[in-house]
Amino acid sequence: QVQLVESGGGLAQAGGSRRLSCAASGRTFSNYALAWFRQAPGKERMFVAAVNFSGTSTYYADSVKGRFTISRDNAKNTVYLQMNSLKPEDTAVYYCAAARTFLTHVSTYDYWGQGTQVTVSS
Repeated sequence: QVQLVESGGGLAQAGGSRRLSCAASGRTFSNYALAWFRQAPGKERMFVAAVNFSGTSTYYADSVKGRFTISRDNAKNTVYLQMNSLKPEDTAVYYCAAARTFLTHVSTYDYWGQGTQVTVSS
């Protein structure tokens, strides 16, 4: 089992920044690829960004490419999502997830955090 706890959500202005963190506990952190997904009201959960086991490879959804940066610190068992140039359409609940494979589909992730709300006002 891997337990994931997100933090850092809140209110931001359009054009502003926010940094999300996700602390993991349980099994060996470096054995898991990590990702961020988000879910807006009435919509399905969507992929945002993923990072591989060592942190040397990342992948982003087109909608956040160039604005968001995912990173991980295996010594601290933490993954981050730095969000810059925020837009109102970035408003959603953001979820951290862990998987044994470095993929982007929601169904490939085995462990999930409880989510943290990010609201971007215009």
